[in-house]
Amino acid sequence: MLKIAKRFTQKVAFPGATGSKYTEKLVFANDYPILPTYRVLDTSGNVLLKDQEPKIADDVLLKMYKNMITLSTMDPILYEAQRQGRISFYMTSYGEEATHMGTAAALSNEDVIFGQYRETGVLMYRGFTLDEFMNQCYSNSLDYGKGRQMPVHYGSVKHNFQTISSPLGTQIPQATGAGYALKMEGKKACAVCYFGDGAASEGDFHSALNMAATTQSPVIFICRNNGYAISTPASEQYRGDGIASRGHGYGVDAIRVDGNDALAVYNATVEARRRAVEEHKPVLLEAMTYRIGHHSTSDDSAAYRSKEEVQEWQKRDSPINRFRLYLEKKGLWDDAKEKQTRQETRKQVLEAFTKAEKLKKPSVGELFTDVYDELPPHLKKQQQELERLRKEYPQHYDASAYQQ
Repeated sequence: MLKIAKRFTQKVAFPGATGSKYTEKLVFANDYPILPTYRVLDTSGNVLLKDQEPKIADDVLLKMYKNMITLSTMDPILYEAQRQGRISFYMTSYGEEATHMGTAAALSNEDVIFGQYRETGVLMYRGFTLDEFMNQCYSNSLDYGKGRQMPVHYGSVKHNFQTISSPLGTQIPQATGAGYALKMEGKKACAVCYFGDGAASEGDFHSALNMAATTQSPVIFICRNNGYAISTPASEQYRGDGIASRGHGYGVDAIRVDGNDALAVYNATVEARRRAVEEHKPVLLEAMTYRIGHHSTSDDSAAYRSKEEVQEWQKRDSPINRFRLYLEKKGLWDDAKEKQTRQETRKQVLEAFTKAEKLKKPSVGELFTDVYDELPPHLKKQQQELERLRKEYPQHYDASAYQQ
């Protein structure tokens, strides 16, 4: 009997799966548990379990909410500016504000952020000003990228926010490398990488998680699962249990949270950061939310979803309304403060908008800077040719709108 029992408990010796045990039953695994979705607040702003309510200072709670208001005020103004031809492109964050503020409030400014393109609120929480946002979207002379990037492709050295890239998913393995570097330097910080559910279908996602796990790099991978990869609904994009379930296959700790609940997002991020920094573990955090707006100004979501669906989500679960109800129950907010804050915020946004629009574009000469320490011969030749053409055909090369 002892020999028979050992046959069913003997561990596999193969190096590729050392935790496995032998079995004589032919079984294909196809029944996996569905991960739960962690929440703290219900949709009416009530705390469901008192011991899960985070101890966040009142001034931080108000900062989170005021930034939600600022973001939701800035978005429609810049969206309409693109429609009027005043800027070339824009992406809103409607419906995803809690994922921004919940994560941002839980992180340290020493943590290095790798965004995708819908993390405006994270940078805003870190102190990126309205002027800085507007300068980037207008690609004017004060734009840190000197007009070389599309609007909403923000970046800021002083805020530890890596410049956003258009190609989908490239930031994910970059974040793994940054996390490994922070570990090697002995810093008490982590890399934080944001991406959407669509980017999780890119090969970069898989290689990044595998590399982070094997190198034990302090990285928090935050997936905003908003239901759509541009026009592709989640039901057509994958068959598994969302994105967080993939963590198990790579040996990465994972959690799924209600992304419309700022407190749940905050709690999950605090613990994810602790594991990343103190235990050198990568963590996968999936924030379930819904994209209210179009994917971008290049998209018309009415072509693949009904207006009724969007309206139903707005009524059912607005992250801003949910957080406001929570603040009201704590005595931190009321209608008078709401009205005053929204009026003041709109005024500030419009002032920054107007100021940025009046500034000139960067100098034409910036076309040739910031790549080489010393300009190589082929670029010198191009620079000389451009100057010749501008002098010879000034009517075709009007640079009056650019800094001289």
